[in-house]
Amino acid sequence: MTVADIVLVVVVAALLAFALYDEFIMPRRNGETLLSVPLLRRSRTDGAIFVGLLVILIYNNTANGGSALTMWLLSALALLGIYLFWIRAPKIIFKQQGFFFANVWIEYTRIKEMNLSEDGVLVMQLEQRRLLIRVRNIDDLEKIYKIMIKTQ
Repeated sequence: MTVADIVLVVVVAALLAFALYDEFIMPRRNGETLLSVPLLRRSRTDGAIFVGLLVILIYNNTANGGSALTMWLLSALALLGIYLFWIRAPKIIFKQQGFFFANVWIEYTRIKEMNLSEDGVLVMQLEQRRLLIRVRNIDDLEKIYKIMIKTQ
């Protein structure tokens, strides 16, 4: 096994662990889920570039007679990239004491100020950081409001 294969195994394992954590573990942490709201995706351009580069690497590996293990690892990395950039939907998960946003736990007590912009972006001001929450469905903002009032 070459150094490149070892690096690929580590990267594939890390991305797989993140995908499993995001899909199965995070919704079960810190109590019962009160509300899970899908968010707008960011630009898919980065994902297309990443997967495109992996396709080029797979082609070069097969054209130059590279090892089968490297091809399988690159293919697994490409599939994980497709899942993470196109299939998986980002979400905000509300719990009794706080919420998960971008896989980070934030307690309700940290929120100093909340505003709603004209284009439907919920802005939460924390101590030193501002969260911009772009929901996919504008009606979800009312559900978020009800959860925030109920938990306060």
